[in-house]
Amino acid sequence: MTLPPEQAEIRDLILASDGDDARITAAVAEIGTDRAAAVLVDELVSRADLTEITGLATTPVAFDIALEHDGRVVHRHVRAGGDAEHAPGPAADPAATVEGRLVDFVRAVFGPANALCDRAPRIRWHLLDDPTLSFSDTARLALTAGKRLLQGLSQQPVDLAELSLRTGSDKWGLHYYTPHYARHFEPLRDRPLTILELGIGGYANPAKGGGSLRIWKRLFRRAMIFGVDIYDKSPLREGRIHTVQGDQSDPDFLTSLAERIGPIDIVIDDGSHRCADVISAFHALYPHVVPGGLYVIEDLQTSYWPGYGGSAERLDDPATSMGFLKRLLDGLHHRECELPDGHVPDVAARTLVGAHFYHNLAFLEKADNAEPSLPSWIPRRPLSEAEMSAVAAQTATDEPA
Repeated sequence: MTLPPEQAEIRDLILASDGDDARITAAVAEIGTDRAAAVLVDELVSRADLTEITGLATTPVAFDIALEHDGRVVHRHVRAGGDAEHAPGPAADPAATVEGRLVDFVRAVFGPANALCDRAPRIRWHLLDDPTLSFSDTARLALTAGKRLLQGLSQQPVDLAELSLRTGSDKWGLHYYTPHYARHFEPLRDRPLTILELGIGGYANPAKGGGSLRIWKRLFRRAMIFGVDIYDKSPLREGRIHTVQGDQSDPDFLTSLAERIGPIDIVIDDGSHRCADVISAFHALYPHVVPGGLYVIEDLQTSYWPGYGGSAERLDDPATSMGFLKRLLDGLHHRECELPDGHVPDVAARTLVGAHFYHNLAFLEKADNAEPSLPSWIPRRPLSEAEMSAVAAQTATDEPA
């Protein structure tokens, strides 16, 4: 896997987060203590949604995050106001100081849900030391913001429909995909995943789109998220989200990308929706999906729309998205087919183990499709009357006296 340097540093922390102190310390040493602290605080701020707290724009509050490591304390200050910002150094007049060991923060922020930290973080409320401020609006805002910051230290329940609305994604509202995503993605939340989505949204505006990338970032707190779009979307990059400009219809580009960032755990095709592009992208990317991974295709309604290369008459045409997927289902059952000698099933037939279809949406499960067929003595064709009589006679002689 060859990731951009900043993403590689975050990935190293994620992979070390379920290890012991020595493993985490080695990862921190590799990227530097200050950089590790910046990554952790950036992640906490992104999970806190501080800009949604009414009143902070006019009454900002500050927090000091003090992380102890290797005999020193690294400070990052967070300013929650009209924007949520963080920078190196202690806050000048913080509402509170959050203290803890840096290795414990790595474990809490990026580790699996059941990760045990040696010590819980401590929070010292300076604001509450002043009786004139203890019951003020400033104190209320600080307590609310502080709670949200600390929630980022543990895995929280996520309502994908609500998150879709907040991020501007069309996965709920225009479509109703989020219940299906919740069903298939929830069991994977604790894994250090690599997720690739085709199609970022926002068309030619470089600052628009990225809603679903932010959904996956929130749902999968240990995942690296990659988005591909034909337009430049580099302004949408943040923390664990990386955007790549490229054309979904170019299989060489997709193959090269998969080789750089893979193996891939989840692919989501929300790109052009043209049938030819859907099929071409599958051939390029599916081989790079890990066993146990998922390949998701959205907006399959275009399989029936001529403007996208589809057809409502040629329902089994393999040049349409649904016709192609129907062929994949035949491959799933290839062991039940009488194939010519020397026939070798393709990679999809050998590894597709499950397919789930919903309105305009498909989830394909990849693993080892090695389940054998039924025993050969079970007839594959209708028996003639003479053969039926022979079977009955043989059964009668096999019965005990």
